[in-house]
Amino acid sequence: MIIVHHLNNSRSQRILWLLEELGLEYDIKRYQRDPKTMLAPPELRQVHPLGKSPVITDEGRTIAESGAIIEYLVGRYGNGRLIPAEDTPERLRYTYWLHYAEGSLQPLLLMKLFFDRIEKAPMPFFAKPIAKAIAGKAKGSFIVPNLERNFDYLEGELGRSTWFAGAEFSAADVQMSFPLEAAVSRGGLDSKRPKLMAFLERIHARPAYRKAIERGGEYQLLK
Repeated sequence: MIIVHHLNNSRSQRILWLLEELGLEYDIKRYQRDPKTMLAPPELRQVHPLGKSPVITDEGRTIAESGAIIEYLVGRYGNGRLIPAEDTPERLRYTYWLHYAEGSLQPLLLMKLFFDRIEKAPMPFFAKPIAKAIAGKAKGSFIVPNLERNFDYLEGELGRSTWFAGAEFSAADVQMSFPLEAAVSRGGLDSKRPKLMAFLERIHARPAYRKAIERGGEYQLLK
């Protein structure tokens, strides 16, 4: 039985969604973030040394990292579903988006979250202006311009096809879901990019997505 070690409000939500799309049976072992630090609990380190989510266990195997988990599940249980055929342009795009989500887009969103928190963090009154100035400079000169460039790029790519890899929905769309949801929640993505917003509407309407939310529990990125 596949076990998803599911951290609330985390990337593991999209693994639940993928399992629902594939129609696979699975169990959920739940972990809650520390309400103050928002970090994963130390119990996750008993599953994987880095103590991060998502992690799955299956037949004695422990697999971490969203992209690696998606490749494993689609390769082992997909029977050709949710992945374009080999040696096609769609397969190349599929592979690209599977890596782009965490390699290019998500780091920018994490940096923005980090500097947003610096601006709001409690600190001595004399340090506050300095911290805010440093955070504002980092966001204004690097993070936000790069996010905007990526959003423009993604908007253009979805002008080429309905889904990221091509005309058909694939696991690459599952991988891209989390950073785009995070972008709406805290990265500045909005109705100025209608194709990206329409993509999110399409995935949120999928029955498997809704079932994963039911099983996974509260998912604050949708608020």
